[in-house]
Amino acid sequence: MFMSRLYRVTVLMAFVLCSSVIFAEGPSLGMPITQADMAAWDINILPDGTGLPPGSGTPAQGASVYAAHCAACHGLNGEGGLAAMLVGGEPPTSMGTRKTIANHWPYSSTVFDVIRRSMPFDAPRSLSNDDYYAVVAWILAENNIIDENAVMTAETLSAVRMPNVDRFVFRYPTMIPSDPDRVSRRWLSPEAAAAGVESWYRLRPLDPWQ
Repeated sequence: MFMSRLYRVTVLMAFVLCSSVIFAEGPSLGMPITQADMAAWDINILPDGTGLPPGSGTPAQGASVYAAHCAACHGLNGEGGLAAMLVGGEPPTSMGTRKTIANHWPYSSTVFDVIRRSMPFDAPRSLSNDDYYAVVAWILAENNIIDENAVMTAETLSAVRMPNVDRFVFRYPTMIPSDPDRVSRRWLSPEAAAAGVESWYRLRPLDPWQ
């Protein structure tokens, strides 16, 4: 009995020691990541345009980019096809209204962010920043949001006011941007206004009948 118990304890201790050595050494998978590696993927863009890269593009330039890289999925004129509609969309009359860039998206910088991050579908991030600015300019011009001769840069794109921007309310009223022009006063508490919280916020759309 004593020897049997001693054997079990010995085996358990050996297992614990071996496990400690294995976990201390790690799984030996992957490789260290550098700041340069992370920078290549640190491309998020905030609603106010913070993070937009250098570059520029016009709707006319964007028409060529769109025809070459986007039309096969989104339709010749952005009307939709295999992928989502990019041009047009009726005004929202119910929560079931088809959501498009023109009738739903609140920030132009988000349009750029999504397109650069995920398009073209078969080769995301394969175009130049100028190409992305150009195709975003084309989409905005086709939706009559900017002039057909406008030049989109980090500064001018950030200044574009989307048609649906006022139909969003704060999900968390105390987490507000520091820019008072972007804040609906009825959602702003005195404490939050005084604090001037700099964190960006999550939004939800207003019901169409509000």
